[in-house]
Amino acid sequence: MPTELSAPSASRGAKDMHYVYMIKSRVNELYTGTTQNIHERIYAHNNNQGAEFTRNKKDFTLVFLEEYNTLKEAGKREMQIKKWRREKKDLLIDNYSHKLPTKK
Repeated sequence: MPTELSAPSASRGAKDMHYVYMIKSRVNELYTGTTQNIHERIYAHNNNQGAEFTRNKKDFTLVFLEEYNTLKEAGKREMQIKKWRREKKDLLIDNYSHKLPTKK
């Protein structure tokens, strides 16, 4: 289910924020990463300029996005999610798509 991108937090500038995101390919593969500019990052993934895992693949859709104040916080969350089994990632995506809390 495609998710629309929302505007960055009004309390801080967009370039000050860090994001943890998950994108899904048309063959249902998931990629998790961090960025300060989600729009540019999705564009890069869809134009063979992203991470090695996503190169030579296209049509990624954003399925999960969380906002963090620091790169350290975002990196910690990214590593946590990357260690999860697919079923747990799918539950997180489902919560996000239904606008339920995703942070503990």
